Amino acid sequence: MLVYMKIIAVLNQKGGCGKTTIAINLTHSLQNLGYKVLLVDSDPQGSARDWNVENDGSIIPVIGLDRVSLASDIESVKAGYEFIVIDGAPSITKLATAAVKIADFILVPVQPSPWDIWATSDLVEIIKARQEVADGKPIAAFIVSRVIKNTKLSQEVLEALKEYNLPVLNSYTTQRVVYPTSASEGNTVYTQVFNDATLEIDSIRNEVLEAMK
Repeated sequence: MLVYMKIIAVLNQKGGCGKTTIAINLTHSLQNLGYKVLLVDSDPQGSARDWNVENDGSIIPVIGLDRVSLASDIESVKAGYEFIVIDGAPSITKLATAAVKIADFILVPVQPSPWDIWATSDLVEIIKARQEVADGKPIAAFIVSRVIKNTKLSQEVLEALKEYNLPVLNSYTTQRVVYPTSASEGNTVYTQVFNDATLEIDSIRNEVLEAMK
C-alpha cells in the first residue's frame, strides 16, 4: 500500500526552455530510485508521447492527458504510482492552471536570459494566486536550464529571478549534446554511457525531493 503520491509539474509557457527534457529525465531519475512513476504529457504537441513511441514505451510509462479535465483524469489513473510528473502545456491555458492546482511541486525551467525570465510572469502570477488560497501550496521553484559551460549566469538574470520571490534551485542543466541526442533516439541520459548529465538530473531530483519533505 502506498504511503503517499506526489505530483511534480514542469511548467513554462515559453517554448524551448528544456521543459520536456527535464520532465522525461527527472521521471526516469525517480524510477532509478525504485519509485513507481508516471509521466503525464499534457502538452497538446505531444512531444513526450512522440519520444515514448521511439522507445516503444520501454523506459517509463507515459500517457497523454491534454484536456481541461486534467485533475479528474489524473485521479482516474494515479493508482499504484508514487510520483506523477506532468510535462505541462507551453502556454498559459486552462491546462496549465489545472496543473498548478493539483501539483505538490512546480518546477519552472528558464534559460539564462532576461527575456526568458520575463516571459514567466503570467505563470508566476497563477502560482502565487494558488499559494495564497492553498496555504502556500504548491511549492514552486525556478530551475535554470541550458547553461552554457564555462560561463557565469549574469547578475541581471539572478536579480530578475529574485524579483518573482520564488526560490531558485542550486541545481541546473547545462548545454550538453547528450540531452537532444538521447531524446532523438527515444532515450534519456541514463540510457547512455555514464555522463555528467546524469549527475545534473540526479542533483535536480534530490533537491526537489528534499524540498517536498
